[in-house]
Amino acid sequence: EMRKTDAPQLRDEYRSYRILAGQPGIPDVHYFGQEGLYNVLCIDLLGPSLEDLFDMCRRRFSTKTVAMLAKNMLTRIQTVHEHNLIYRDIKPDNFLMGYPRSPSFNMVFMVDFGMAKQYRDPRTQQHIPYRERKSLSGTARYMSINTHLGREQSRRDDLEALGHVFMYFLRGSLPWQGLKAATNKQKYEKIGERKQQVGVRELCESFPPEFGIYLSTVRKYAFEETPDYDFLRGLFDAVLANLGETDDGMYDWRLLNNSHGYESSSATVAAARQTAQPRASGAYKADNHHISNQALRSYDNVAHRQSTPNMDHSASNTPGKLSRERLSPVDAQAPDRGTGALSPGGDAQQMAKINGLVHHSTDAANVTAQAQNAHAAHNGHAHEKHGFMFKIKSAFGCCSSSSV
Repeated sequence: EMRKTDAPQLRDEYRSYRILAGQPGIPDVHYFGQEGLYNVLCIDLLGPSLEDLFDMCRRRFSTKTVAMLAKNMLTRIQTVHEHNLIYRDIKPDNFLMGYPRSPSFNMVFMVDFGMAKQYRDPRTQQHIPYRERKSLSGTARYMSINTHLGREQSRRDDLEALGHVFMYFLRGSLPWQGLKAATNKQKYEKIGERKQQVGVRELCESFPPEFGIYLSTVRKYAFEETPDYDFLRGLFDAVLANLGETDDGMYDWRLLNNSHGYESSSATVAAARQTAQPRASGAYKADNHHISNQALRSYDNVAHRQSTPNMDHSASNTPGKLSRERLSPVDAQAPDRGTGALSPGGDAQQMAKINGLVHHSTDAANVTAQAQNAHAAHNGHAHEKHGFMFKIKSAFGCCSSSSV
């Protein structure tokens, strides 16, 4: 990004990486500093994003792949939350697989923490207060209903957005995509209204009931409530068990090219990238718009706000005073409490809880769970050299990736 930008995000992103340093699925930072007119952040070189892989798999993932991804993505979000941060920009572009042929090639990584925010004090564990009339932050397609309504985000909103990503992978698209409106504001409102109109039953119809249970559960969480991550992960263990599958890491893209994987055929990758726009961090498809805090600054006095599909809209172009509320410059962090799946002694209790919910909401068969540990997450295309990614955000609010 430009050194003199009015709304610098790269330093905040660097602080997030420092807080999360050493955690599974979080890339290492190799350099942060100033180069000429730019602030520069260099992180590990990673593989394609889940959005890229979705394109390679003809824009539909199998239920098995989504269940395995769900466990891994949940674990990454849990790690972020346990380090006192909320992510606030959940989308497939921001989760990347490890670099091909590296030991972590099959691990999910999480990247692009420019919108992350501290939701509680690392020392006192005091949670931020509930507020309304907030500007939208995140990607309209996936953000929670409460975010559309202008409510302060917390852990529940990351998890709801994650549920929308799961259904996007299963369905191939979401019911609120492709809506038309005269202005961005009207477009965002239409998306929010449509999300409220489409119930969980309709959204998750014809898919395993655990996906509906997940969304219903996270939408009911209170603002400060600590999510039951083990229970939520257990839902996807149940999906795998009912399919007669295990979490073996054999994702759909590994079955491409006669099970040689996506990276074995340059033609396959080239065809997929012709279909999909390049997605460097911060660059968004026209129908998958990213909204920053200040993008809708002029609408801060609207009490109830709902969001809508998507056009490219650069926050850098918004004049006037900027809303800054991301990370406070605190290096302290809460002790890591781990991110495992169901605890050995808690399987029966957790699965009884899952079974009760399934039978209460559907006639589906009994749910069984097999607990396994998950992996990690990241974002956008990377260009390789020296084993890390060189990330420069331009003055126009978009990011480009170039090699070093």
